[in-house]
Amino acid sequence: MGHWLLKTEPTSYSWSNFERDRKTVWDGVTNALALKNLRTIKKGDQAFFYHTGDERSVIGIAQAVSDPYPNPREDDDRLAVVDLKIQKKLKQPVTLSDIKADKTFEGWDFLRLGRLSVVPVPERMWKRIIELSEATP
Repeated sequence: MGHWLLKTEPTSYSWSNFERDRKTVWDGVTNALALKNLRTIKKGDQAFFYHTGDERSVIGIAQAVSDPYPNPREDDDRLAVVDLKIQKKLKQPVTLSDIKADKTFEGWDFLRLGRLSVVPVPERMWKRIIELSEATP
């Protein structure tokens, strides 16, 4: 199973929206590398749901319930989407500051390529974010 981090601006689509909807089509990705990553997601993979903007934190976990497919609302076959369902909200958000302060995340594309909206998460980093979310503040 693969692990991913998916970024969203909470004013566009927030965790609260996802909780209400329970399922969503992850679309709007146009960056070439982010699209390449999105096309690599497989049904069953898990993804961290990350709020950008003022929040800058991992909020929860989603699961891919489809393989990627061309965005039916676009005429460009390069633009892919994936269907997601909600899994769970993290016990506490893991902030960008928390991630930057932890040596576990050195060299991660999420930190190196800050504008990238779909980022693979290596297993050890996935586990560390879960640990950080469960730590007592």
